[in-house]
Amino acid sequence: MIQQIDYSVIAVPLVLALVAGLVLMLDAFLPSGGRTRTGLGLVSLAGVVVGLGFVVAQAVRGDGARATFCVPESLAGAAGPGSEPACSFVVDRFTLIFAGLVLVAGVVVVLMSMTQLAGGGIPAGEWYFLLLCTLVGAVTLPASRDLIMLVVALELVSLPVFALTALKRYDGRSSEAAVKLFLVSVVSTAVMLFGVSLLYGIAGTVYLSRLASVFSGKAPAPGVGAPEAYSSLLAAGHGLPGVVTVGLVFVVAGFAFKIAVVPFHAWAADVYQGAPIPVAALLSVISKAAGFAGLILVLVTALPGQASTWSPIIAVVAALTMTVGNLLAMRQRSAVRLLAWSSVAQSGYILAPLAVTAQTGEMAASPGLTAGAAGAAGAVGAVGSGGAAGASGVTGAVVGAAGTTGEVAGAVGASVAYLVIYAAMNLGAFAVVMLMSRTTARNELDDYRGLAFRSPVAAIALAFCLICLAGLPPGLAGLFAKVVVFREIVEGGAGWLAVVMAVNTVIGLYYYVVWTARLFTPAEPVTAGVRRALPAAWVAVGIAVVAALLFSVAPQLVLGMTSLSASG
Repeated sequence: MIQQIDYSVIAVPLVLALVAGLVLMLDAFLPSGGRTRTGLGLVSLAGVVVGLGFVVAQAVRGDGARATFCVPESLAGAAGPGSEPACSFVVDRFTLIFAGLVLVAGVVVVLMSMTQLAGGGIPAGEWYFLLLCTLVGAVTLPASRDLIMLVVALELVSLPVFALTALKRYDGRSSEAAVKLFLVSVVSTAVMLFGVSLLYGIAGTVYLSRLASVFSGKAPAPGVGAPEAYSSLLAAGHGLPGVVTVGLVFVVAGFAFKIAVVPFHAWAADVYQGAPIPVAALLSVISKAAGFAGLILVLVTALPGQASTWSPIIAVVAALTMTVGNLLAMRQRSAVRLLAWSSVAQSGYILAPLAVTAQTGEMAASPGLTAGAAGAAGAVGAVGSGGAAGASGVTGAVVGAAGTTGEVAGAVGASVAYLVIYAAMNLGAFAVVMLMSRTTARNELDDYRGLAFRSPVAAIALAFCLICLAGLPPGLAGLFAKVVVFREIVEGGAGWLAVVMAVNTVIGLYYYVVWTARLFTPAEPVTAGVRRALPAAWVAVGIAVVAALLFSVAPQLVLGMTSLSASG
């Protein structure tokens, strides 16, 4: 079989990959200097903007999910009667939301990088090449609909990051952070691959839609007879569910390392502090978004039938993550370390809605996700033709009762909405910290004392982002995000988790408000030399703050958008 590729479906990662190669070529042939560094930054920025343009065009086109890299039923592994072709790469609403988030964050990170690289000492060509490679993986991961594609995309996100961390040469703290991140990445990949191998060995397929059919008892596993016999085997618990549970736990643990949730969080603060600030911002938003996209796909699309197993695990992990993150953030004196532990706590809030999906009744995957795994594949007119327009069937094997589908979609939508709003707030805080790093060597909280008298615009921007993260007026974006998550938890019946979240929200107020108060506290005049901030850094601050302000004034924009991504 000769497989044709729909290049319009893979346009976004393709553009980013081509620009990455172009940046590397330009760096090899252009003379080193300030103009070349600026030029490479502008080329990278243009590539990200063009990719974002393709995302917008695909969203505006509104012709449903489109798929490519599809295989016929006979090659896809375990499947039920009348199953559709399985596809590895799907662009649906879920994919577009995450791709848009990643690329907007990528614009901010590139602008921050231009400020970071302005002083020299870091090779610009390698930096932008690795950064663009990370973005390629981050936009590919939410479109992945098989386990192999998920693992490859996740590694494409992870591997360039520890190289970016180490590019700050002759810096011991940076080298230490790179080694720690490398070890964490290797261990998490090994754990996840072991889990993937177990799931594949049981189900006989790597496609998420087929995994859902097998583990929900709608299609037989290899070596088992009719689906009815396999379903009774799952119910009886003759050894097979134990292996499924081990595989599930290992896959979840692999993603947990990537998104820095408890108990796989210990690396976060040291790596954030040792890495260049643009890399720390990338880890806190882009890498985290990619990790959550993969986790949602695995849990909600591939393993909905095992929700009774993974839902309690996610609930406990979410509670521990938000608690440990907030408690450790209270003890920090470094601005970057505080944001690192704050990021860990925010991961707990993002994770919490996923924990209640099993309590909404019979588990069902969200149509937006199912459209990627099964519905879009059903729209493929000819298996060899790759993509297809107007995928409208959302009746794949993982779709269950219609009444519960919307509830599961609401839980996924709440997590995605919180993630989008969090990205704007956190990027704004990191952008201001980037500005301060040019004037202070240690970048501790005490260095921000009196910032409102030295740089009122930077102080107001940082204060607004911190207030948003705390969920206090006038930073209503964070408040709306927390209310949406809290509502989903309460409606899902996890009252104890709602109480834990409420207590942690109050704890988080302490360190956000203390840092904000320092900004407006008079301090002794600063005698250290001040380096002029580049316009790129201010543009990065402006983009993030405007996004956070927009979400505060009109939260229905992000809430409606993420609801569509989750509900198809």
